[in-house]
Amino acid sequence: MPAIVLSIAGSDPSGGAGIQADLKTISALGGYAAAAISAITVQNTLGVQSVTPVDASVVASQIRAVMEDLHPQAIKMGMTGSEETIQAIAEALRPYPKCPTVLDPVMASTSGHRLMPPSAIHTLCHLLFPLCTLVTPNLPETQRILGREVTTIDEMKEAAQALSERYGCAFLLKGGHLEGESMCDVLFDGHRHHLYASPRISTTNLHGTGCTLSSAIATLLAQGQELTEAVRQGKEYIPRAIAAARPLHIGHGNGPLWHFVS
Repeated sequence: MPAIVLSIAGSDPSGGAGIQADLKTISALGGYAAAAISAITVQNTLGVQSVTPVDASVVASQIRAVMEDLHPQAIKMGMTGSEETIQAIAEALRPYPKCPTVLDPVMASTSGHRLMPPSAIHTLCHLLFPLCTLVTPNLPETQRILGREVTTIDEMKEAAQALSERYGCAFLLKGGHLEGESMCDVLFDGHRHHLYASPRISTTNLHGTGCTLSSAIATLLAQGQELTEAVRQGKEYIPRAIAAARPLHIGHGNGPLWHFVS
C-alpha cells in the first residue's frame, strides 16, 4: 500500500510547479498523491500572469474530504494565498496534529509576481507554522518572516533556530540565493543544525524546485523516514531531477525539473 500524501497548493497550467509538480514528485517517489487546490494561476515558463484564489470554504472542504476518507500519512502545503484561506486551512487541519506536515511558504514567484498579500504573512506564521513539522522558506521568504536580512550561512543558522523556537517546528532554510558557486541549506530540527551543501548546476530548468523539495520531504515522512533522513534524501533527489532536466527544452523560459528519475 503506497503512502498517501495530500498536497494543498495552487495549480500551474504549465505543469512545472504547484500542484502539478507535487503530484509528479509524490508519484515518482512511490507515494499516492491527493490534492486540494487553493488557487488557479495563469502562468508558463516565462512567468505568472494572474492568480485566482479558490473560495476558502471550498479549499477547506477539499481538505476535509481527503482527510476523512483517505487518511493521508503526510501533508504538503504550498501557496495558500489570502488570510481567509489560511484561516480555513488551519481550521481544517487542526483535528490532525499528528500528521506530518511540510509547508513551503510561497510568497512570490521566481518572476516576481506576488502570490500572497503582505497582510497574510502574519496569519500564515501564527496559524499554520505551529501546525507544521517542517517549514521550508527560501532566503527572501525568510527575510520577510523575520523582518531582517539573512545573507550568510551563520545568519541562516541563527535564523533557523530563532524561527524554530518561535513557532515550535523545524525550519529548513534554502540557500539558493546565496552568492558563490555552491549552495547550502540549513536545517534546525529543534535540537541542532544540519547543513546540506551542494554545487550549483548550470541550467535554466529550475521551475518548481521548492515545490518539488517540500513534496519529496513530505513523501519520505509519509513513508516513515525520520525528519533529518527525509530531508537528506529529499536533498539528494533534487539535483538528480535538475540534472535530468538539463537537456529538456520545455517552454521558452525557466523550464521544469524532470521528476521521474531513478
